[in-house]
Order: sequence, then C-alpha cells, then structure tokens
Amino acid sequence: MAKTKAKKDGGVVETVKTVVYAVLIAIGIRTVAYEPFNIPSESMLPTLLVGDYLFVSKFSLGYSRFSLPFDLGQLLPAVGRIPAWAPERGDVAVFKLPRDNSTDYIKRIIGLPGDRIQMKGGALFLNGVEVPRRRVADFRYEGRFGNERVPQYVETLPNGKSYNTLDLRPNSSTDDTGVYVVPPGHVFAMGDNRDNSLDSRVSPNDNPPGVGFVPMENLVGRADVLFFSTDGSASIFEPWKWPFATRYSRIFNAVD
Repeated sequence: MAKTKAKKDGGVVETVKTVVYAVLIAIGIRTVAYEPFNIPSESMLPTLLVGDYLFVSKFSLGYSRFSLPFDLGQLLPAVGRIPAWAPERGDVAVFKLPRDNSTDYIKRIIGLPGDRIQMKGGALFLNGVEVPRRRVADFRYEGRFGNERVPQYVETLPNGKSYNTLDLRPNSSTDDTGVYVVPPGHVFAMGDNRDNSLDSRVSPNDNPPGVGFVPMENLVGRADVLFFSTDGSASIFEPWKWPFATRYSRIFNAVD
C-alpha cells in the first residue's frame, strides 16, 4: 500500500513538473522568439483582415521591457532596446500604444528618426519626395454596408518595399497634413487603410486620440506570417466551426 501511494505521489509530482516546464518554455518562446496576435480592426486592410491571426517575431527588432508577455514589462524600468536594432521602412510592426504602454497596435512603419512625413491629397511624401503609388483594381470586401469596393493603390517606398493601400474617402482629414519630423528614438507608423486608421498622423491629444510618434522601446516585434484566419463566424477557440469559417488561402501567408 505504501509503495502504491509513493508511486502515485511521484506521478503527481512528475505531472506538475511537466506542466511547469511546458509553461516556462511557452513563456520563453513568447518572450524571445514569437508571439501570436490577432487582428480586431480594419485599419490594416487590405494587408490584414479582421480575424487574421499572425506570429510576431521578437528577435527581428531586438528586445525591450515590452518584449515580455502579459504586460509584465510595465513592471520594469525603461532601458531602451537590446540590441538597438531599428525596423526598416515598410515593416508591419506590433507596438504598445504610447499613451498607455499596454494596448497592442499594429501598423506599418513609414518613417524613421529624422524623416519628414507629409500627406498631400492622399499621397505620401517622404523627406520632400512623393512616394510613388499606382492605381490597381478596387479592393472588394464585406463591410458594414454589404459588399464594398474601395480604391486601391500600390505604394513603393525608396527602399523598394511595396504594399497595397486603400483610399476609402477622398479629401479625408488625414489626406492633407502638415510636416511631421520624426524625433530621435521614435518611428512614424501608418495603417494601410489610410482613411480608417488612428495612427501617427493623429495626435494622442486629439478627439478621438491617435497614436502619435512611437518610441522605439514600445516596439514588440515585426509581423512575419499568418498562421490562421477566420471570417468572423468562428474564433480560434471554436475548432468545430473552423471548416466553414477558415480562410484557407490566407494560412501561412507572409505579411508583406
């Protein structure tokens, strides 16, 4: 009887150890390698759709206190990024919203420290030069008003990075702006759905508040690949609905 009890107790201890190790490994992976995120809004259409799930690479941009999962980084002092790698223009990145340092946002990095950014008539100007954009076929999707068609452009940054943007409304409030000069240690981020994105073009003091300039320290990582996508009729926690809700063509697509 005593031996049987000892075996049972030993089995429980081993099970607990296994669970603890698994949790520590998962936290380690989320801290230093990849962290999953999902897309809740339309600000990054057409690149990212509501219901997309993606992996963000932590190592691609170095580490800061915001690299820690579960908002644990807020408990640590500000020490910058280690190593101090900067994103490239055109990277899609997840960052902590500067005004609260806890809410996750995802946008495209357009400007680096010292860059001058301006919008004129819906066109992007970088350091005084218009960024080329080419009109392509309308983007079609199921929006709030049924099947919608939105003017779509391919924009190409000076480094050769190309991506699609949407022009939802002509002459919107963010289609014409002053010149933004990106301060040291910060980046300028914009949504690809240009007329439906509260990004660095909008001050945190505006109503509704925007993002403003993003400190490098707030960068969590670069969005690399989609691992799942649902049309909204099922969540990742409802596997019995996946066969009917999954957007199969988007799984394992790279985030451009």
